[in-house]
Amino acid sequence: MKNPIALTLGEPAGIGPDIILKLWQEKPDLFLSEKIIIVGNKKLLRDRAALLNISCDLDLLNIVDIPLSEKVIPGQLNKKNAAFIIEMLTYVAKNAVEKKFSAIVTAPIHKGILNDAGFDIKGHTDFFSRYTKSKTVMMLMTDKLKVALLTDHVALRNVSDLITENNLSDCLDIIIDNFKNKLKINDPRILICGLNPHAGENGYLGLEEKEIIIPVVKKYREKGFKIMGPIGADVAFTKNYSEKTDVVLAMYHDQGLPVVKYSGFDDAINVTLGLPFVRTSVDHGTALDIAGTGKANTMSLYHAIKFAKQITDNG
Repeated sequence: MKNPIALTLGEPAGIGPDIILKLWQEKPDLFLSEKIIIVGNKKLLRDRAALLNISCDLDLLNIVDIPLSEKVIPGQLNKKNAAFIIEMLTYVAKNAVEKKFSAIVTAPIHKGILNDAGFDIKGHTDFFSRYTKSKTVMMLMTDKLKVALLTDHVALRNVSDLITENNLSDCLDIIIDNFKNKLKINDPRILICGLNPHAGENGYLGLEEKEIIIPVVKKYREKGFKIMGPIGADVAFTKNYSEKTDVVLAMYHDQGLPVVKYSGFDDAINVTLGLPFVRTSVDHGTALDIAGTGKANTMSLYHAIKFAKQITDNG
């Protein structure tokens, strides 16, 4: 029998509790048929359900209770509750490594409040990478588009320094391995974006393509891998290329994410490649301004759960 999927609550003052409760109300069979265990805080869920006028029997849900230090006020961050998030993530990571969970699905956390509280992490991907000592790749996707990132939560001014032969090769190895073994795409077609305008214009607009990206692409092509590029990002996402591509590799966060979110903002999800377990997430933030109002959309969470199930079903 397949082990359950762990679903974390996210930032307690954000919309994580909202979307979990709303999705439970909209699709209760999803939580039961997929054997979902919510890792969070039962009282918080009960209080948020009352605020949202959601009538549901929380006793029907499998909830692992993690204690909160302070009362949660929707929309108001409290660094005293940052330890709750770390304990929650540690719990699911430990149990996923021990194969007690088949996958982890995460609701959004607030990186700023974690750093304010003294926890030096850049987000879920960074936390799980450190916990498992794994090299990972962030991939964002809709049903029409998959975009992996060579660099993720780093300042734009530092991106060029991170485009190295080793980093690019490691990234490609992770993508190829995960597409083959988890997504069951044995020979993925990878399109690599250039860093500079027009992919460097043969060195006139930047040297990263000429000195690093092109030699790495050549090496992988010689091994028989289906890799295109570097292609200027202004055309890499056009239909002419997308129809020939399984995944686009963007060089940095805001090169890839705007296109994914335009492709399907409510449906987009985040997938971490390279971990020893399956991890998917919503592709949106904590939305503090609408927490507790009932306005949060559940579709990204729904698709994150369904894709986690798809990967685990693939074996």
